Amino acid sequence: MTRSRNGGAGSSQLRIIAGQWRGRKLRFGAAPGLRPTTDRIRETLFNWLAPHLGGARCADLFAGSGALGLEALSRGARHCDFVDTSRAAIQRITAHLEALQATGRGRCHTGDALRFLQGSDAAYDLVFVDPPFGRNLVQPCCTQLATPGRLAQQGLVYVESAAADPPPEVPANWSLHRDKRAGGVAYRLYRAL
Repeated sequence: MTRSRNGGAGSSQLRIIAGQWRGRKLRFGAAPGLRPTTDRIRETLFNWLAPHLGGARCADLFAGSGALGLEALSRGARHCDFVDTSRAAIQRITAHLEALQATGRGRCHTGDALRFLQGSDAAYDLVFVDPPFGRNLVQPCCTQLATPGRLAQQGLVYVESAAADPPPEVPANWSLHRDKRAGGVAYRLYRAL
């Protein structure tokens, strides 16, 4: 998705890059700490994920604009759970799913990502962990995702963090599949073995 500032005061616009909804433009509200994944990073990430998206069950934790989960759905993921503490963000993602006629493929949850994971019994093929920087949220999410049954066999976890932060400590049965840096952002893709 491409981000631009064409939606009037206090809003931004995303464009889905590829897949079923390629070129669709979606607006989202500006909010403190909202930092949608940049075009460059998103393009690299989805190149990495291309062989794994078909039919995948995903979770977009700290969804914000919904950019990662919506792009995954556009490119063939079967389902995505969108989780965010902002009611406004979740309402906007719900509206996007309705506009894309994809309400059967996405579910929106207002609340804390850790509590969501604790209460979920789903086994995910792909989880996006892209929290606001500087709040120490990556490590607790990785710990929670290590709970048996949370990830499908060979499940993937995408982690985005500040480049200045040390890499997260991940469970022993996770291997680093890919990693890269762009500006002040470090992004990593782990595979659960």
